[in-house]
Amino acid sequence: MKLPLVAVVGRPNVGKSTIFNRITRTRKAITSPVSGVTRDRHLAAAEWGDRRFLVMDTGGWVPHSDDLFESAIREQVQFALEECDLVLCVVDAQTGPTDVDLDIARMLQRSPLPAMLVVNKVDGPAQESEAASFYSLGLGDPLSISAAGGAGFAEMLDALIDRLPERGRGDELARPRPLVAIVGRPNVGKSSLVNAVVGEPRRVVTDVPGTTRDAADTVVGYYQQRLTLIDTAGLRRRSKVTEAVEFYTTVRAHRALEECDVAVVLVDAVEGVAAQDVRILQDADEAGKGMILCVNKWDLVEKDSKTADRFCRALDERFANFSHVPKVFISCTDKQRVFKVLELVLRVHEERQKRIATPELNRFLETVMSSTPPPATKGHDMRLIYLTQAQVEPPLFVFFTRYPELVAESYRRFLERRIREQYGFEGVPIRLTFRKRT
Repeated sequence: MKLPLVAVVGRPNVGKSTIFNRITRTRKAITSPVSGVTRDRHLAAAEWGDRRFLVMDTGGWVPHSDDLFESAIREQVQFALEECDLVLCVVDAQTGPTDVDLDIARMLQRSPLPAMLVVNKVDGPAQESEAASFYSLGLGDPLSISAAGGAGFAEMLDALIDRLPERGRGDELARPRPLVAIVGRPNVGKSSLVNAVVGEPRRVVTDVPGTTRDAADTVVGYYQQRLTLIDTAGLRRRSKVTEAVEFYTTVRAHRALEECDVAVVLVDAVEGVAAQDVRILQDADEAGKGMILCVNKWDLVEKDSKTADRFCRALDERFANFSHVPKVFISCTDKQRVFKVLELVLRVHEERQKRIATPELNRFLETVMSSTPPPATKGHDMRLIYLTQAQVEPPLFVFFTRYPELVAESYRRFLERRIREQYGFEGVPIRLTFRKRT
């Protein structure tokens, strides 16, 4: 069932994201008194009465600007208008009609899409009288609302439902698994990777670090398998996060990492591996996520026949605890091996769901105990008696022994290595726990 899609457009700081959050009953879009916070499209499902529809938030439209971000945002809004069935044009009652509002209105008048004029920030009689001045935009009767307080929202949604087509151009909103979080430091190419896979500029991309501020979903298909890419803001060290907006974007990037199935950790081939790259992998490991280490901008590296081998050795030294994580060298600009990333994602996701039968695990344990049993500790026999896999995503293996508290950390690492040698679990953290068995 194709759902109708509503795009919320307008100049910066008129309250589009607040309207989006209230309609969808979420906090998906970041709201801030600072203009230009929203830079990408956001999509969420909404319901009013017995109708379901999709709502798309967009960045603030600034016509005729040479600013790098504002021109990229205009491009995103154009894509939104190509995909939607109805436009909510949002204006600000406290400022009255502006030249930018008029430019946006002219653009909508030339479009075949139906448009509704929404006058936001009508918080009293003074603003109510000002709302009438927006008739000059030529978009029909203005609807007065207060996105912050909720006044006029029910009436606006009633009018919106009356103008929605029965069937729209938007797919039923879903997040096909695996959920794939694209994470890394600022300006390593996370949005460029999404755009390269999709084949269109779905995300705003510039050379300025910190362009992406929100975590946003993109559903893609790969060999009849659908998966959801979650582009995230660049993760900095917590001591480097200073702005309030940047704090919230960092929180959302970490939330995307918590909810994903596989984390694609991007590093910059030119700058090399930084301490923060290691920290991001550690965060993904602690969260129990599948992991892929993706080296971007490989086209910018001067190479000879041994460059990749040297880089792999450097990675293995820096990521000594993550030798099980697959590594791929890509160029988003040239689309070099970007689909190899998707292939690895599906493989790691499958590994994360793998379950080994208990009889097989105990045959494996018997082999290990006969060749390399744990050394005696404090005169106690430390042999492991029984093994089972208690869960998947991530895999959890439970060993039974008489003295679980005395199992050495070095022997735990040895057992993990042997499990990986025997059963794989590429790119997947393994959890081991030891319980008492009399």
